[in-house]
Amino acid sequence: MIEDFWEATRRRLLVVQRCLACGHRQHYPRLLCTACGGTELEYASVSGLGVVDSFTIVHRAPAPGFEPPYTVARVRLAEGPILLTHLVGGTDWACDLPVRVAWRPLPDGRHLPVFRPARD
Repeated sequence: MIEDFWEATRRRLLVVQRCLACGHRQHYPRLLCTACGGTELEYASVSGLGVVDSFTIVHRAPAPGFEPPYTVARVRLAEGPILLTHLVGGTDWACDLPVRVAWRPLPDGRHLPVFRPARD
């Protein structure tokens, strides 16, 4: 199930689950639709556009490999689902700021979806 999400990131394609019964879109991947309880779910691509719902700037690394400061945020996609993600490419963050998806390469060929200001 989650493998399909990560496979899509290899092509820099952002996908969320869509319920075939009611059309509800959700992220993170689950076995059931959170709106109707349906079990027939597929992955659907989304625009990658959204707004910052909430954010925090981390100044102390929780473990080696994290270079502070960095910004962690909830981004509400235009299609509805919320992603917990990193914000990159800016410093004047604010709630309701329009953002768009960007991609951070991972060593195994996948990409991590991160978000940058939409005006960039």
